[in-house]
Amino acid sequence: MILFPAIDLKDGQCVRLKLGEMDSATVYNKDPAAQARAFEEQGFEWLHVVDLNGAFEGQSVNGAAVEKILKATKNPVQLGGGIRTLAHIEAWLDKGLARVILGTVAVRDPDLVREACKLFPGRVAVGIDAKGGKVAVEGWAEASELGVIELAQRFEGAGVAAIIYTDIDRDGVLTGINWDSTIELAEAVSIPVIASGGLASLADIVRMKMPDAARLEGAISGRALYDGRIDPAEALAVLNDTFTIEAAKFEEADRS
Repeated sequence: MILFPAIDLKDGQCVRLKLGEMDSATVYNKDPAAQARAFEEQGFEWLHVVDLNGAFEGQSVNGAAVEKILKATKNPVQLGGGIRTLAHIEAWLDKGLARVILGTVAVRDPDLVREACKLFPGRVAVGIDAKGGKVAVEGWAEASELGVIELAQRFEGAGVAAIIYTDIDRDGVLTGINWDSTIELAEAVSIPVIASGGLASLADIVRMKMPDAARLEGAISGRALYDGRIDPAEALAVLNDTFTIEAAKFEEADRS
């Protein structure tokens, strides 16, 4: 089970949004590369990066910042936002990304996703962002009529490395992950699922260790890490079974 710290890039800075609204961005670090190094030093083993401008504009915008991040950390990095062509996919993988995340193109051109999976096995993930149970595209600016599970099942057997599932209604507002929908998705497909959107406290980390969440690959954390609501050492200890679930529950109850 992996906890992926998130770096969301807007205008070259590390920010967090609320409910996917670009106007609600809070800047947490003007140096994303330094933030990447900090996450590695805290013990995280992966990094989740999103080019927010790219997601809205349909092409990579924060490329320079991403390249600095890749040079700053030894951790594998997954990147989403504005990656829409095979040429873009290949270019980013050649620069050292562990895997790319395809969102809008998974809805618009699923055959491209399947082709990418064949060309770059194990290095292509699909991002499914949903609002009210329906998939959103173009940086969450447009709604589709596709259901989450319907879209995910289109890629069964295609070689997708993971599905990153985000509940937009919970993103950045610290209300807790939508565990019901996330686990329902994980049980409906054989592709590993990564939970995203709303991770709020150590209680969510503990929830990741429950038996019904065993099929998840992990979860993404953003604002809760930046705001100090989650202590990295405690969270990683829970996931590594060096901090007992009982102790974690006690700590969480004590804080409240």
